[in-house]
Amino acid sequence: MTTHVTTTRRTVSFLRVAIAVQTATIFLQAVSAGLLLTASYGEALHSAGARVMYAASMLYLLAAVLAWKPGGGPVRPVWHATGFLLLASAQVVLGVAHVPSVHLPLGVLMFGLSVLALARGAGGPR
Repeated sequence: MTTHVTTTRRTVSFLRVAIAVQTATIFLQAVSAGLLLTASYGEALHSAGARVMYAASMLYLLAAVLAWKPGGGPVRPVWHATGFLLLASAQVVLGVAHVPSVHLPLGVLMFGLSVLALARGAGGPR
């Protein structure tokens, strides 16, 4: 019983950290988008940040699966993380295609959803 509780706490903590990292990377993407418009190095920074943000979305999905399957947590965070990874994929495609009319609002939506997931506490016990 003690091992199960400890494992559950660790996976839920990992899930919270993954959501926090994802939220921070999306915020940094907004900052680098501003630099994209004003500085010569903005494009390189935004491009590198996109890769980091996408990796953070994959980390969020991994953490959600680990909190659900071996940790015995709810499946809802897995669905949220999967949806978020799909949004991140669309965001990357729209960014590469230079469609800012959809890329920007989708980025704002992703930041809001990530903050909401962070505020909800990742759906696990504290």
